[in-house]
Formats: sequence, C-alpha cells, structure tokens
Amino acid sequence: MQKPNNFDNTQVQGEFTPVELGGHILIIKEVLEMKSKTNKDMIKVSFDFAQNDSQPGYFEKAFRDDIRPDKKWPANGTTYILTEDQNGDCSKSFKTFITSVEKSNPGFTVNWGDGFAECFKNKLAGAVFGVVNDYYNGRNIAKHQLRWFRSAEGVKDADIPAEIETKAYKDNNGASAAAPPVGPDGFMDIPDGIDEELPFN
Repeated sequence: MQKPNNFDNTQVQGEFTPVELGGHILIIKEVLEMKSKTNKDMIKVSFDFAQNDSQPGYFEKAFRDDIRPDKKWPANGTTYILTEDQNGDCSKSFKTFITSVEKSNPGFTVNWGDGFAECFKNKLAGAVFGVVNDYYNGRNIAKHQLRWFRSAEGVKDADIPAEIETKAYKDNNGASAAAPPVGPDGFMDIPDGIDEELPFN
C-alpha cells in the first residue's frame, strides 16, 4: 500500500484539546450588529485566542481542521450580547464588553454610529472561561465556554467560575440530579414496603 495523500497532516479521530478554564486573552475577529429572536438589538462577537495567550489561534485551528462542507467559525469562539436590559438601558454585559476592549487597548475609543462594528476588528480583550453543563443530542456534555469579559491584564489572576447548567441540562437531569429526601437523623428516608428499590436486601 502506498502512503495516502496528506497522511502526515491528517488529524487522528478523537483527539481534542479543550479550552483551558480560567482567563484568556482574546483577539476580536469580527463584531456584527444584529437582532435577537425577540427583535432586540444585540452584537455577535467572533474571537480567537491572541498570540500571547496560552492557547494562541485555538479557534482558527479548529475552523481549519473542520472537514464539514458547511463549516462555520466555532460556536465557543462566538458570543452574543444584548445591548439593552429589560428596562431599555444599556445591559451590564454590553458595557462590560466595551470596557474590556477599552482597557485592553490603550488609546482605543469606541466609534459609535457608522463604523461601530468595524472598530473592534483585531482589538484585544480578556475573557474568563468556565464549565457550562448542557444536554445535547441525547447526552450530557460539559462545555468550556466564555462566561464574562475582563481586561486582558485582569484575566491573569482570574478565578475559574463555578459550573452552571443550561435549561436543557436541568430539564433532562432535574429529577435524577435532585437529592433524595433526608430525615431528621441525616439519613435518606425510605418509605416502608419498597425493599425492591434498595441497592441491597
């Protein structure tokens, strides 16, 4: 047998390096202004890890290695931010994003109005990643996702956030994840007559 074309550069199945938890320095690839499903103003931020991060070019590599014909920028390299809260005021997450970019790029000021989205291209930001437990395609998965923005300098000492759960995860794990009722003595209450449910008899 002859060695197949591109053998040395072909990725092995099952090899995957997850995003490291904690702080990362980002480089913004694109910002798009758009509307949410409920017709609210929002931005879509696509990013990668900067050259001075511990995982530089992580999402670009994932994109390049994706062999699907309809490949897109990786979902974990994208975040959506509503610009207003339920009262019509600036949302905290939008202000945090703007502040993160301003503090990470000395001399940078936001170009409000025309050119808003374009002014973020190739700018630095900081972000903190944590575990988000989700339920997808019939299984539980622990995703390493962007949880919030910080300055690029501020991520150096960022703590790993506590794990959170999506609605899908809670809906599919609520009953099984709930703790059994505990009696006054600290032990689980087992009603009479259900010996068959005990792990031992």
